[in-house]
Amino acid sequence: MDTSSAHAPCVNVDAATLRAWPLPMPSTDGDKEQRGHVLILGGSREMPGAVILAATAALRAGAGKLTIATGASVAQLVALALPEARVIGLAETGQGGFTGEAVGMLDPLADKVNAILIGPGMQDEAATAALVRALLPRLCGSDVSVVLDACAMGILLSPDEDKDDEEDRGEAPFRFAQPVIVTPHAGEMAHLTGERKEDICAEPDRHAAQAARRWNAVVALKGARTLVIAPDGTRWQHEGGNVGLAISGSGDTLAGIVAGLAARGASLTQAACWGVALHARAGEQLAERFGMLGYLAREIPNEIPALMESFARG
Repeated sequence: MDTSSAHAPCVNVDAATLRAWPLPMPSTDGDKEQRGHVLILGGSREMPGAVILAATAALRAGAGKLTIATGASVAQLVALALPEARVIGLAETGQGGFTGEAVGMLDPLADKVNAILIGPGMQDEAATAALVRALLPRLCGSDVSVVLDACAMGILLSPDEDKDDEEDRGEAPFRFAQPVIVTPHAGEMAHLTGERKEDICAEPDRHAAQAARRWNAVVALKGARTLVIAPDGTRWQHEGGNVGLAISGSGDTLAGIVAGLAARGASLTQAACWGVALHARAGEQLAERFGMLGYLAREIPNEIPALMESFARG
């Protein structure tokens, strides 16, 4: 087994690293289009708040234009919560996913958005995998940055239907034609790889590097020490934040920050590294004001704009 990529030099994502890796900035006379258009696809009857958290975070990360595609049953609620957004209501399955009609409704946006986040608050893993599979060729062909979070990462468990026969598909994991960002924590990584969570936690570098190579994805393996590993084995790590970030909705805000940065023009690896650092530092600042436990995921995005300025200045 080739584990060389797991032992590649690892860059610490700290203030100096970020200062030397500045985010794309719009010109002083730039408009909202220049700041980037982000599409957030997610939400469900039971979890409409997840897409609201992610979308708010994307705007706080600097994206200029926001479209949300969510279940028709909650679309009005989401639109009222986010007056900055265009909101599209999608037909839903009985299990809380979206029907195949969603592909046709979203297809015209492929040439209009710069980044798409799929997954926050979505249910019905099978329906979600089918939707992601149908959308990816169109999105990759239009040079859109793709971030897959939560339920949307289930595409990796879906057999490759492009293979000629069932024997060729076998148990091989799905491989992306063009790199995307996936954002699993150790439990989700275990689900996606079939490995034990304990083994993932014991050797996160090896498992994340193998997954990045096999899937052709930028893997952000979340934890107290978060790893960002590119398909070629290039690695970054970030240590920081606090246990207060281990709260419902926190992952949705992180995914939204990453998508917002990608919409602005950050590369997949830059968006992931900056997003992880901003999310962690936001938790640290909230802990200073409210205490280690008890601050809310909805409060994280409000910290992001000033933190971006602070990191840029060093």
